[in-house]
Amino acid sequence: MKKVINGKIYDTEKATEIFSYSFSSPRDFNYVNETLYQTPRSKVFFLAGEGGANTKYRVAVGQNEWSGGEKICPLTKEQALEWAETYMDGDDIERYFGDMIEDA
Repeated sequence: MKKVINGKIYDTEKATEIFSYSFSSPRDFNYVNETLYQTPRSKVFFLAGEGGANTKYRVAVGQNEWSGGEKICPLTKEQALEWAETYMDGDDIERYFGDMIEDA
């Protein structure tokens, strides 16, 4: 998937895949599949995802009618860390966000 957002190219083919999260199956209205990526040069994070008609990825197909969809969402490093804390384990988080976390 490739998208230009605010004059910047986000390309899943060229970016580094960091982690993927999936919930349910594509036939479910609540299905979600998200992958966190980092661009090769500027090291910017983005989320590429797809989901069913009852998710943030839905698209309108009529009046009060929805279908599944897909999109790319640029993330700040803080937003990427928040997503990572939800879905990734500590070692992977430390690898990509070590400068933002500290010992308890």
